[in-house]
Amino acid sequence: MIGKKIRIERILDRKTGRCVIVPMDHGVSVGPIEGIIDMAETIDNVASGGANAVIVHKGIVGSGHRGYGRDIGLIVHLSASTALSPDPDNKVMVTSVEKALQMGADAVSVHVNVGSKKEPQMLNILGETAEICDDWGMPLIAMMYPRGDKITDEHSSEVVKIAARVGSELGADIIKTNYTGDPETFKEVIDGCPVPVVIAGGPRVETERELLEMVKNSVDVGGAGVAIGRNIFQAKSPQKTIRAIAGIVHKDMEVDDALKILNG
Repeated sequence: MIGKKIRIERILDRKTGRCVIVPMDHGVSVGPIEGIIDMAETIDNVASGGANAVIVHKGIVGSGHRGYGRDIGLIVHLSASTALSPDPDNKVMVTSVEKALQMGADAVSVHVNVGSKKEPQMLNILGETAEICDDWGMPLIAMMYPRGDKITDEHSSEVVKIAARVGSELGADIIKTNYTGDPETFKEVIDGCPVPVVIAGGPRVETERELLEMVKNSVDVGGAGVAIGRNIFQAKSPQKTIRAIAGIVHKDMEVDDALKILNG
């Protein structure tokens, strides 16, 4: 569909087929944490660093997105839960594809916790949302995480590749999921998923090298880039961090060269 093709080029670079996405939906789940208190300033920082897109909730679009006139792709997050909930893993719909279109979104995203008690409801949301996105020509990013009583290791390739495949099977255009810890096992995830896969940042990493090596290892085996939040917007310099990551994702830069950007 031409509309989806046009919009997804705002997210995935036309030359590399990769992307650098900065999720900033944390304000709903954990509140105004460091790095996302002034959303307009934060979005300007990551846009000036070269991010392809940001993920935000609907209430931020008017007050924060493209806050200083910089051009950056807009992904509106459709589902949510809070850390205060009796079941934080249960993500419910909080807006619609149609509303995201009205706000000028280039894509939408939903979150599914595969293995959680509310997995059936979230899979239903994902499947129905994918059909609506197809009707409107709207790209869909599925945040597919293995979480639940049966999950002993959320980064195991055995569960990550199931979660990624489920998202693609139900109609997502891009999958965001956990990195499995090494390129060999992450290649299993890539090989088993017919749509682009980007890695989540997860908890704060201990070193900048660790972050960049994770990015490098993932793209070297076919990953489509990153969707990293806290490790970017809480970095000492979000702009430099974005430039370093983008250098790896879009220019196949080596880690040592990307570190020079951070330390320059």
